[in-house]
Amino acid sequence: MKFSKFLIFKVFFLLISYPLYFNLPKANAAEEIKITYSIFSRTITVNSLKTFAKEGKSTRKLKKILTATGSSDKEIRAVLNKEFEVPITIASKLVYSEIGNVFLTRLSSIIHTPRATDERTGMLALRASVIKGIKKGNGKINLINFFEGYPTETVILDVSALSKVMNKVESISELLTFFTNSPLEKIKTN
Repeated sequence: MKFSKFLIFKVFFLLISYPLYFNLPKANAAEEIKITYSIFSRTITVNSLKTFAKEGKSTRKLKKILTATGSSDKEIRAVLNKEFEVPITIASKLVYSEIGNVFLTRLSSIIHTPRATDERTGMLALRASVIKGIKKGNGKINLINFFEGYPTETVILDVSALSKVMNKVESISELLTFFTNSPLEKIKTN
């Protein structure tokens, strides 16, 4: 009698716990980017952005969003394909440093997880995305690798927050140069 109760309990426990531990769906990479601006939002897939970056072909939805930027397709593709060679050890030091934490915390107001209620969650997701993106690019990172390394299925890109930052910076290339070269040079010399 005791044995059968124990066996029933064990089988019940296995049936309940098996899906929890072994069958959890994992988000290995972002599949879509939700672009928000005030109360408006549009969603594009990372694959459509990747196809556009590589081949210049875009879906109708992506074309509408790209047209709204006011930039030429060539300029947008150049930004998407711009690669930065960063050894993973240096990137790791950077994203785990004090300046890296400050940068990622500020960036998490622009790029964040769908249900992030705190800056730390966004910062950790960005950190993972940078490291996975560099690994995916074999020591190089671009925006596509960055999004493909993002640890949730959906990435939120807040255009309102981005425009506030962009108002402080003259151009995207100046922004990229500032955030990639300046901190990296300090870390390389240490």
